[in-house]
Amino acid sequence: MEEQFILRVPSSIAERIERLLNENPSTSEDGCLDLSFTDDGRTGTFAIGNETFPASLLDLPGVVESYKTYDDTVLIKTADIGQIITVREEVEPSPDGIEYRHGLTPPMRDARRRRFRREPDVNVFKQILSVCILKYNFHHRYVTYLPFSVQPELVQRVEKDLLSIMSGGTVDNILIYVAFHFIFIIAVAI
Repeated sequence: MEEQFILRVPSSIAERIERLLNENPSTSEDGCLDLSFTDDGRTGTFAIGNETFPASLLDLPGVVESYKTYDDTVLIKTADIGQIITVREEVEPSPDGIEYRHGLTPPMRDARRRRFRREPDVNVFKQILSVCILKYNFHHRYVTYLPFSVQPELVQRVEKDLLSIMSGGTVDNILIYVAFHFIFIIAVAI
């Protein structure tokens, strides 16, 4: 397989590259293209003609497959693309880290934050769950108000249902309560 990447350039540079590819290089004023990186392998320069522009190598939030065809019917996979080289004008700021926030298409905008967010803390989750169970029990008036007097089978059933919800599953009977300005979902068989 080949090694490939995405090259993202400003529109003014893209026009010059397209002109260079369509014309004879010996007659073009932008005679050559050059991409070189520093020792860290993440920053570098992109040169077209006599002008240089800063460039950065960033990791995409997902993998893009690249295919090629010779007869317009059979596709042959050539590479998995996981990196993008962004070329920018001198006045634009350099990217913050080595990870690119967005994907290549509009639905993948801000994909790092939306799709790969942090997992919730289990201890905080259990504290919130015990408060919700107490509120449920207070509403139905059949246990005392202390957290250690909660029915163990109810706690196990709610924890199992919450884990099912967190892993993408569903639950049959769901009651929704608001506590401490947060919305908590309690799954209880009625």
